Amino acid sequence: MTTVAPEREREQKAWYWYDWANSAFVTTTAAVLFSPYLTSVAEKAACGRATDEDAGYKCTTDLHVLGIGVSAGSLVFYVVTISTILSAFVLPVVGAVADRSGNKPKLLGGFAWAGSAMAMLMFLVAGSNWQLGAVLLLLATLFLGASLVVYDSLLVDIADPDDRDRVSSRGWALGYLGGGLLLALNFVLLTVLSDHTELAVRISLLSAGVWWAVFTVIPVRGIRARPPVNPDAEPGGLVQASFGQLWHTLKDLRNYPVTLTFLVAYLFYNDGIQTVIYAASVYGEKQLGFEKSTVLLAFLVVQFVGIAGALGFGRLARRRGAYRVILTGLFIWLLVVVAGWLTPDENLPLFLLLAVAIGVVLGGTQALSRSFYSQLIPRGREAEYFSLYQACERGTSWVGTLIFGLVHQWTDSYRPALLALVVLFVLGIGLLLRVDPRRGIQEAGNPLPTVV
Repeated sequence: MTTVAPEREREQKAWYWYDWANSAFVTTTAAVLFSPYLTSVAEKAACGRATDEDAGYKCTTDLHVLGIGVSAGSLVFYVVTISTILSAFVLPVVGAVADRSGNKPKLLGGFAWAGSAMAMLMFLVAGSNWQLGAVLLLLATLFLGASLVVYDSLLVDIADPDDRDRVSSRGWALGYLGGGLLLALNFVLLTVLSDHTELAVRISLLSAGVWWAVFTVIPVRGIRARPPVNPDAEPGGLVQASFGQLWHTLKDLRNYPVTLTFLVAYLFYNDGIQTVIYAASVYGEKQLGFEKSTVLLAFLVVQFVGIAGALGFGRLARRRGAYRVILTGLFIWLLVVVAGWLTPDENLPLFLLLAVAIGVVLGGTQALSRSFYSQLIPRGREAEYFSLYQACERGTSWVGTLIFGLVHQWTDSYRPALLALVVLFVLGIGLLLRVDPRRGIQEAGNPLPTVV
């Protein structure tokens, strides 16, 4: 068991709370309620009614965005795709600024509170006003990504190499607990206000933004500011120098081929994971025919099983190494996607069984990917390297969402769209098998942990 100094342990506990804070938005808003809600709002705008479930009626009218026809059912996935394309330009600059900043916790708070404000404003999305919902989702996703760049980079400051799998896994576990508790409260709200579902959803969206904002105070106040570690001496002011540092890092990345290979592997397999998370609520409601409350119940199962999954994967990594455990988790993800494709309509037991399987592997694969990547990056450039990592992290995948949206638009069905995600997991596993963990850690100039 690793001995942790009291001051560092206090910082680690404060750090965990940002997983608790942002998971409210990730779970209640991004994963469960807002995607199907915004889809219904878009369908109402396109078809003149909230749903297309009336007997004998199938709406095929598209929304028109800049003169282009867009399927209402694909809108959310295109918005996430656009946000990720933007993040490819924005987040690396955020990372460069963070690495040169002497107060990362304050920077974390700024991005988090801006994102939570966008989340709270989602309460105003009603009727057929899909445009407001699309803009708020875009901005909230960008601010979330920016805050996570800073947050993930702090892991290197507060935990030694042998301790990062444990710390990262505990953060994810607390995130699942926090997200699950708020989701449970919103489940009760949706049940009580079953005759006013739209209002209940809007209140739930507001609660997620408030939760995110309030609990962000703990890590901002509990983690001490540290001076930059060996920042590149780029000329100009902060932003100009940050662009220079970014360009230098992108050129320098070729000196770390194992890191680059892992990053590309993560791009693919995490795109698959993120798209499953984004698509699950829409798939459950629109394809399998479950009520909103049933889908919410399934996500509650994911949240609370995910606590045990994240902690269990963390313990397993101490014995087997994070790399091997991540690979095992990805093979389970492949089985989950295929099983989801085969699940019959309105088959609740199978749907809940899928939720259990997702909960087991979701937090574990993501928490260990974060801690494993932290071993592969050079000291002093954590935020900038994590900005590249974060571009394919929670809520910012684009390959998978684009595939899902296009396949749905072409086939008018979510089943083939879900099955198409198998390609992303296969590519991610294939690339991950080419990663040599020991070589990658040594190339980055970091000490080898006890178990690699």
